[in-house]
Amino acid sequence: MRWENLSPESEHSRADSALFGADAVTTRTFDTPEFAGITFHEIRARSIVNRVPGASRMPFEWTVNPYRGCSHACVYCFARKTHSYLDLDTGLGFDSQIVVKVNAPELLRHRLASRGWRGEHIAMGTNVDCYQRAEGRYRLMPGILAALRDHANPFSILTKGTLILRDLPLLRQAAEVTDVGVSVSVGFVDEGLWRTVEPGTPAPERRLDVVRTFTEHGIGCGVLMAPVIPFLGDRPEQLRAAVRAVAASGATSVTPLVLHLRPGAREWFMSWLGRHHPHLVARYERLYADGAYAPKWYQRRITRQVHELAQEYGIGPTHTEMPHRLRAAEAAGPPTAEPTEPTQLTLL
Repeated sequence: MRWENLSPESEHSRADSALFGADAVTTRTFDTPEFAGITFHEIRARSIVNRVPGASRMPFEWTVNPYRGCSHACVYCFARKTHSYLDLDTGLGFDSQIVVKVNAPELLRHRLASRGWRGEHIAMGTNVDCYQRAEGRYRLMPGILAALRDHANPFSILTKGTLILRDLPLLRQAAEVTDVGVSVSVGFVDEGLWRTVEPGTPAPERRLDVVRTFTEHGIGCGVLMAPVIPFLGDRPEQLRAAVRAVAASGATSVTPLVLHLRPGAREWFMSWLGRHHPHLVARYERLYADGAYAPKWYQRRITRQVHELAQEYGIGPTHTEMPHRLRAAEAAGPPTAEPTEPTQLTLL
C-alpha cells in the first residue's frame, strides 16, 4: 500500500508529502458478524482538516473525513477513486478495506485552536460516510463534534447512517452556539433497488426515521435525494413515492441529485450494471457519453419533477435549509416551536 501518497492539502489528489507513514499503520480484523470480511487500517494522521480543490463543485471549502473506504458498499460511490491513491482496490477493496484516522478528534481540536484558523464552515460526510459501521466501534465523531462545539465552529453533516442518532445530544449542544446542518441521503424508497445498490446501508425508511427524530428535537433536517438513478429509480411513480415519504418524515427540504459516474465509480457501477441489468448498458453508455454527469436536459427534467412533487406535498424550499442554531429556550428542553432563522447549507 502506498500510504505516503496521501496529501495534507487535499484528500482528493496526490502530493509528495505524506499524511502519515507506513510505520504508523496498524491493521486489524474483528471476529463479529457486522465486520465480517472487513479489514481496518488504523493510522495516526498528520492532518484532518482538508481544503476542497478549487475546481470542485462543492459549495464549501473545508472538510473533515475520519475514514477512507466505506462499508455502505454503494455501487455508485464517487469516492471509490480515492482508494487507488493508496494502491487499494476501488471495487471490493473500497467496501472492505477501511482506513481509520484514530487521532482525528485531537487533530481537529488542535487545528481549531490554531492562530491561523478563522472559524470557517466544515463539511463532513462529503467523501465517505462518517457514520458508517466502523464508527460504532471507533467512536471518532463524539470527539469531533465536541471540538466543533467547544470552538463554536459551524459545520454540516451528510449521512446515510442511523448511528448519528447516538450523537443527538452533542449536536443539540453544538446547535446552541453555532450553525449546524444535518442532511440525510435518501435517493429512493424502492426496497429492491436499495438492497442491490446500497447493500451496506440502513433501509431508506430507517434513514427517514432519523429525519423525524431530528425534527422532533428542534434540529431541522434536509434530505438529499441522491442519487436518482436513470432507468432504475427515475420513473414518475418512484419519484412520487420518494418525495411523499420525505414529506411524511418532516424534512425541511428535498434536493434531487442525478447519478454521476466519475472514474473509479464508473467502472465499478458499469460492471454491476452489466451483471444485473445488461439491457441498460448501451443506454448508460449513450447517456454518459460526454463524461461523468448526465446531460443537462435529463438533470433539469428530474429537478423539475421533484420540485413539483415537493410543492404538491408541502415540503419547504427545494434547496437544503438548516436551522441557524437552537434558541436558548429550545436547548433547555423539548422543542415547542420551529427554529427562527434558517441558513442554507447545501450538500452535494
